[in-house]
Amino acid sequence: MKIVLINGTNHKGSTYNIAKQIVDKVNGELTEFFLPKDFDEFCLGCTTCFVKGEEHCPHHSKIEKITKALLEADLIILDSPVYVYHASGAMKALLDHYGYMWMAHRPEQAMFKKQGVVISTAAGAGTKSTIKDMRDSLFYWGVAKIYQFGLPVAATSYEQISEKKLKKIDKATTKIAKKVVKKNGKVKPSFGAKAFFFLMHLLQKNGWNPKDAEYWKAKGWTGKARPWKAK
Repeated sequence: MKIVLINGTNHKGSTYNIAKQIVDKVNGELTEFFLPKDFDEFCLGCTTCFVKGEEHCPHHSKIEKITKALLEADLIILDSPVYVYHASGAMKALLDHYGYMWMAHRPEQAMFKKQGVVISTAAGAGTKSTIKDMRDSLFYWGVAKIYQFGLPVAATSYEQISEKKLKKIDKATTKIAKKVVKKNGKVKPSFGAKAFFFLMHLLQKNGWNPKDAEYWKAKGWTGKARPWKAK
């Protein structure tokens, strides 16, 4: 199983260590990125990816290796500690570059057969909204099965986490890893994802953006073809 792990910070703290537990328990082939070390650009809002194509993005050469890893992976793991109740700016900046890949535009067919995990920790509150920041992208990319884990660790480093919470982390990561391994290669999108895709399918029949409309037509998705079904 191929895994891509994208860390929302360069710091190897509690969130990172929890993500690595899942990686180790799944025991797959890992490709790992740290933000902003491995990608430090902000989306310019130029709409070039929407109108001309993602290959024309001013940051295409810098983000290409991450995109390649995302498309090749069976499991996508996104993690970020809480930054003022949200994901880190570096994580948000990366995900902003993939707006073109949302179901409303040009989703990648491969995404509909992948699994995803979203992880966040905080000394206090905010994991719920932070997880949503990252989970939204996975859902709208079409990722078939998404797991999440958030925990207020009441500590500022992994070493300071209480034994009780460490046991809770171990139990949760083991449970997620087992599900991931069991469902590898067998996942199908949720009802919610299929319903949203169907809505986009209706809109793309008379799509306002020619680039998107052509893409959907070429895939056969404005007809009866669906990305989660083998041709």
